Amino acid sequence: MATERHDPVTGRLTTGHEWNGIEELETPIPRVVIFFLIAGTLFAIGYWLLMPAWPLGWTYTRGLLGIDQRNVVTRQVEQAAVSRAVWTDRIATEDFAAIAADEDLMRHVRDTGRTLFVDNCAVCHGVRGTGGPGFPNLAAGSWLWGGDPETIAETINVGINSTDEDTRISQMMAFGRDGVLEIEDIRSVAAYVRSLSGQQPGEADQARLPAGKEVFAANCASCHGEEGKGMVEVGAPDLTDDNWIYGGDEQSVFTTIYSGRQGHMPHWQDRLSPTDIRILALYVGTLGEGER
Repeated sequence: MATERHDPVTGRLTTGHEWNGIEELETPIPRVVIFFLIAGTLFAIGYWLLMPAWPLGWTYTRGLLGIDQRNVVTRQVEQAAVSRAVWTDRIATEDFAAIAADEDLMRHVRDTGRTLFVDNCAVCHGVRGTGGPGFPNLAAGSWLWGGDPETIAETINVGINSTDEDTRISQMMAFGRDGVLEIEDIRSVAAYVRSLSGQQPGEADQARLPAGKEVFAANCASCHGEEGKGMVEVGAPDLTDDNWIYGGDEQSVFTTIYSGRQGHMPHWQDRLSPTDIRILALYVGTLGEGER
């Protein structure tokens, strides 16, 4: 039978365990730990009794208080919808000019429109709407069909070259691939088109400008206009600014003329509510306000 041993320094009992001459004191559990263990146990038992807690296969214990978090969330969503309807009903019914003139409504448009844009449009047009290769810069103020809210809303509704029966149609012919123009004519008109946006042609391209102007008048002016400023009726871009959907360098312009372009934007009227589309149209119109 082991003999009790007291530590000569503290006078407390030891456990009998020893490691390299170091003996372990028999230290009781602190009372504060015991207190919190008891308090935690009582709290858990009380929670189990009062609140939904234990799964029972296809159901669960409801608790004496009868609290249902699903019902709580449902009520919160309903209350938020009622609060939101105060301004969404106005956006759904008032004309765009009146909405744009109301700074309080436009504050909601900017807040909600940004969320809608990031969730649905930013994957192509970028978070700030500045676009990228093959996708228009919506913050530049250069519009294919026009930049007023009604026109933007219609574009969002029906899309571009989408499956909607009323979709906007936009297609650049493949003048080289389809044999409409010879390679030298394409080089000439590419040089002329780049000069329209203020790009300084090299010596070789400078010599091509007169021929390029003739090719442009015969083949391109019907869509882009005699001065190259575009035509919103057919969604033809303005070639005189510095906004290029597919790039304005020599190779990109040549490729566009040779192979053609056909952009695509899905129609959103089956995925977004009419009010959300109106909010998006107004929000898109505000992109780039700080830059312009």
